[in-house]
Amino acid sequence: MRDETQMMQTLLEVASTDDRIRLVTLEGSRTNVNIARDHYQDYDVSYFVTDMDSFMKSDMWLDVFGKRIFMQKPEDMELFPPELGNWFSYLMLFEDGNRIDLTLIPTEEVDTYFENSDGLVEVLLDKDHRVRKEVVPSDRGYWIQKPTTRMFDDCCNEFWWVATYVAKGLARGEILFAIDHLHGHVRSNLLRMMSWKIGIEKGFTFSLGKNYKFIDKHLPMDDWNLLLQTYIQNDEEAVWKALYTCFDLFRTYSKSVAREFEFTYPDYDSAITTYIGSIRDNV
Repeated sequence: MRDETQMMQTLLEVASTDDRIRLVTLEGSRTNVNIARDHYQDYDVSYFVTDMDSFMKSDMWLDVFGKRIFMQKPEDMELFPPELGNWFSYLMLFEDGNRIDLTLIPTEEVDTYFENSDGLVEVLLDKDHRVRKEVVPSDRGYWIQKPTTRMFDDCCNEFWWVATYVAKGLARGEILFAIDHLHGHVRSNLLRMMSWKIGIEKGFTFSLGKNYKFIDKHLPMDDWNLLLQTYIQNDEEAVWKALYTCFDLFRTYSKSVAREFEFTYPDYDSAITTYIGSIRDNV
């Protein structure tokens, strides 16, 4: 498997020898000093180019990066509409296991790119000195966000309201409907509330990672194990159990957050719990 030095050398050599490529940036986890390096990280690279169409006429120019075993071009798909406007990306997996997510961006959109950057950007090559300010990669945009009163209320409201959909789905025998709402709304708001409690304890100055992937490092072991149990959803009884476990965890964390910030914990918890209990009793 090619190492990071070899991969970066190839990416920069291609850019250096092609006059159409004027600026190169690196994005994502490889710019984040708080993320440990491993072989599974993508190389998220953007080439700012003067002639987009000339690159898109053929994919042969990509062969220099290695033998591909798979490639996706999101902006050339019908089922999933493109989201990058004038940009065009190539998501490539190579036979040695390396991955490159390469995006072509018109040079006239340099300013727009940096204005909308999430902060995790490093300039690798700037032939025309287009970047006038120093760019220092930072994951600040992903730090745990301190909640406002409205954010807290909205989180509680969404958690308890969508919990009724989970119960409704289970009552109807629609387990996939129930699981989807449990995962997409109920547990996601539980994780959000947990993150706020972690911020209270350890400061709102770091990120828990995409999909809260580092949250286990900051939760008490008992709570982490309970959270994991909410992912066991292989039958209807398991989904009921997962839902009620979410209730218990959410109460604990939301009440703690409420005390810290002097928020008001909603009184509809009791009414919704009773309502859902009546549904379960009749299933």
